[in-house]
Amino acid sequence: QVQLVESGGGWMQPGGSLRISCLASGSIFGISPMGWYRAAPGKERELVATQFNSGRTNYADSVKGRFTISRDHTKNIVFIQMNNLQPENTAVYYCNAVPPRQYWGNGTLVTVSS
Repeated sequence: QVQLVESGGGWMQPGGSLRISCLASGSIFGISPMGWYRAAPGKERELVATQFNSGRTNYADSVKGRFTISRDHTKNIVFIQMNNLQPENTAVYYCNAVPPRQYWGNGTLVTVSS
């Protein structure tokens, strides 16, 4: 059974930083590449960061250099550190395997505004 529980979202001013977390069930964690996705208001969900089992990472151009994905293998947690947040980063953030499983968690809302 897949379980994905995202947490740590909130409101930030532009230029701020935030780290959000995802507790992932063992059935996908450690087996599949893991990614962070986001759904901005009025837009489709998109993949923004991926970490492969080798440790290699990949990022969408829009977040490259500002976002960092990482994993705690001992606790089945995926993190994304988001720096220099901007209003266009406002979205509900989700984690899932890459490519994603059918099940999605509730996500965590990140709002960036002044």
